[in-house]
Amino acid sequence: MRKKIEKIKSQLLSGLKKANTLEEVENLRVEYLGKKSAFNEILKGLKNLSPEEKKEIGPLANQTKQKIQKILEKKKSEIEETFDAKEEWIDVTAPGKKIKQGHLNPLSIVQRDIEDIFTTMGFEIADGPDVETEFYNFDAINMPDDHPGRDMQDTFWLSKEESREKGTGTVLRTQTSSVQVRYMQEHKPPLRIIVPGRVFRSETTDASHEHTFHQFEALVVGDDVNVANFLSVVENFFEKFFGKKIKVRLRPSYFPFVEPGFEFDISCTNCGGDGCSTCSQTGWIEIGGAGMVHQNVLESAGYKRNKYQGFAWGFGLERLAMMKYKINDIRLFHSGEIRFTEQF
Repeated sequence: MRKKIEKIKSQLLSGLKKANTLEEVENLRVEYLGKKSAFNEILKGLKNLSPEEKKEIGPLANQTKQKIQKILEKKKSEIEETFDAKEEWIDVTAPGKKIKQGHLNPLSIVQRDIEDIFTTMGFEIADGPDVETEFYNFDAINMPDDHPGRDMQDTFWLSKEESREKGTGTVLRTQTSSVQVRYMQEHKPPLRIIVPGRVFRSETTDASHEHTFHQFEALVVGDDVNVANFLSVVENFFEKFFGKKIKVRLRPSYFPFVEPGFEFDISCTNCGGDGCSTCSQTGWIEIGGAGMVHQNVLESAGYKRNKYQGFAWGFGLERLAMMKYKINDIRLFHSGEIRFTEQF
């Protein structure tokens, strides 16, 4: 590691001797100190070193970085001093050009808000592949072989040979629940994760349906986890997300990967539960599905049956963004229309 640091420093100094413009100096800075530089990889890797190595390499890396930064600044100053103001005269009184800034898609804004809220509650952010195996997308989460969700009208199958071994087909994942078993196979309870990500369904596109959309999944597994814990987390999240008190109610429902399962509603964010056109005068808005993790799912992850309990719940990010920003057509999120994103 010490040799790598010295080699990087030596190569940079060699390059600086040949640099004659500010642009060349900046290119060297990016190459040797930028986010994708070998030096930055060394700094990221300090956490993996032993305590003794950290004591030696940590200070050396920081000192070297500071020295390199000083050398770069000195080189810039030398180049600026040789600048011929007469040859490249600049009218400092001329009005500057306004730099046009980009805008985040509201889906990105909502996802960042969700991640910020849950990380403050001690959750980790997990991720998984968009192209998923049949096992993780269906079998591992207790979805029966004859479940309609497996059919072509709901799933984009990439490979589905009739003679295939069970669970070996590949699909574009239909829900972020596919990450549950993947994560649990590598981690032991207690665990708390959220899984925001893109999913795919073979559906007809209209104002409220898309073939490509985003979901959010939350999973909590431990020794003593119950529905009361779930309600506490849900109410806390929605209160922080919408910035006001939100009520939650549960209705019995069926999902293969949870038992018992239920759908949960929140009090209408538009009328506060009094009844309006947004909630069809009911005072409630359906958000998503939830339930206590089925023991078959925990067994698929390698856990002993009935040793742990957990809850899982999720919803569509587009739906939440449409509620928060009063967007009436889901197709706008993927339209690429600049006028749409410039509003956020």
